[in-house]
Amino acid sequence: MLTIHPSDTPTAKLHGYLLSTVAPRPIALASTIDAEGNPNLSPFSFFNVFSANPPILIFSPARRVRDNTTKHTLENAMATGEVVINVVSYDMVQQTSLSSTEYGQGVNEFEKAGFSMVSSEKVKPFRVKESPVQFECRIKEIKQLGDQGGAGNLIICEVVCMHIDEKVLDEKGNVDQVKLDLVARAGGSYYSRAKDSFFEIPKPILQKGIGIDQLPEKVRNSEVLTGNDLGQLGNVEGLPDLSDVNKFLQDYPRYMTSKINEKHKFAQEFLKKNDVESAWKVLLS
Repeated sequence: MLTIHPSDTPTAKLHGYLLSTVAPRPIALASTIDAEGNPNLSPFSFFNVFSANPPILIFSPARRVRDNTTKHTLENAMATGEVVINVVSYDMVQQTSLSSTEYGQGVNEFEKAGFSMVSSEKVKPFRVKESPVQFECRIKEIKQLGDQGGAGNLIICEVVCMHIDEKVLDEKGNVDQVKLDLVARAGGSYYSRAKDSFFEIPKPILQKGIGIDQLPEKVRNSEVLTGNDLGQLGNVEGLPDLSDVNKFLQDYPRYMTSKINEKHKFAQEFLKKNDVESAWKVLLS
């Protein structure tokens, strides 16, 4: 295994490792204005939500690695204390990438990227009309993490108004993740389209799983079942009743005479279909 010590690694190289391994990351398309009211727009993938009460988003415009200069977004945030964070859907990802071009001071990236400016309700920076979700924010604090190239600047934002395009809501008024169709950043020039890779895992907070440590030894030490398989098996609150296992075996008698590894392979097939109960019945046969 490659071991890297940050203190012995050039910042540019370390930056590449970090962005390639902490991924995919959500994208904040940050809209700000300077002290004279000129609009600015730029995407940042050092971004996430950190609180619901109060509603807090944080993104980080890092100092440029190559020359240790700061970005217009950071300078505007410090000057005005306001920002609009727009999420990035697949339909606008190419324009978003274009907006990351380092144009000179006073150049309007909305125009360069072909985005539409929409007035906000509670802050001065403009919203991006094409974005399906827009957060109007007031900046609570800017935390500088260093003064050298590559150092982040945590812009801690409180959401004072949120706009959601009704087209991305389901019939119950909840956000439909597939309709939202967000994209995320990885290392280099790579992006990820969220809706192409969604899968569901039951949350352990909704039930108290027995845990992998409580699995039968032959299951826990299986030569076939993976760590993910064992995680699924350990996320049940209890094992099937023996009567249910016997009823299952009446329909699938072959499982009774199968060897251990064969049973584990059969169980694994059920787990791939998220049928954990049948997987357990095979394992207990």
